Amino acid sequence: MENYTMEGRTYRYYGQEAPLYPFGYGLSYTTFRYRDLVLSPLALPVCANLSVSVVLENTGLWDSEEVVQLYLRWEQSSVPVPRWQLVAFRRVAVLAGQEAKLTFQVLAEQRAVWAQDWLLEPGTFTLFAGGQQPGQKTRAPSEVLSARFGVTGTARPLRGC
Repeated sequence: MENYTMEGRTYRYYGQEAPLYPFGYGLSYTTFRYRDLVLSPLALPVCANLSVSVVLENTGLWDSEEVVQLYLRWEQSSVPVPRWQLVAFRRVAVLAGQEAKLTFQVLAEQRAVWAQDWLLEPGTFTLFAGGQQPGQKTRAPSEVLSARFGVTGTARPLRGC
C-alpha cells in the first residue's frame, strides 16, 4: 500500500456524504436547548488552550441525559484536514426544567495538523457545540451552536510549545 491518505476511508474524510449513524445518534425522551456559547479568548497565541462554556437547558417534561459534543473546524489549513473533528464530549444529566453550565478546555494539541510533524498553525477556526454533529439531519431536534476564534503567531511544531 502506497497511498496512506484517509480521504474516502473514514467518515471524517467522506466529503459531503454523511455517516449512517453519526456519533451521538439516537433519540431522547425530552428536548434540550443550548445557549450562551462563550469562547475565551477569541484570539489566542498559537500554543495556547481555548476555554469554552455553554449552557444546556432541559426544556422538556422528563429528566434526561444529553451528550454534549464539541467539534472543531479549520477554516484554512496548509494540509488536508477533516471537515470537523470531535475535540470533547460529556454526558450530562439534567432535570426537567433545569439547566447546567458546562466548561471545557480545547487543548492546543487538538488543533495540530500533520505535515511531516505535528504542527500548530495560525488562522481562523470554528467551534461547534451541541447534541449532534454540525449539519446532521435527525428526527430528534437538537441544535448546534457555533462561534469563531482566531489563532495568532507563526506556525510551529507542537513539540516546540
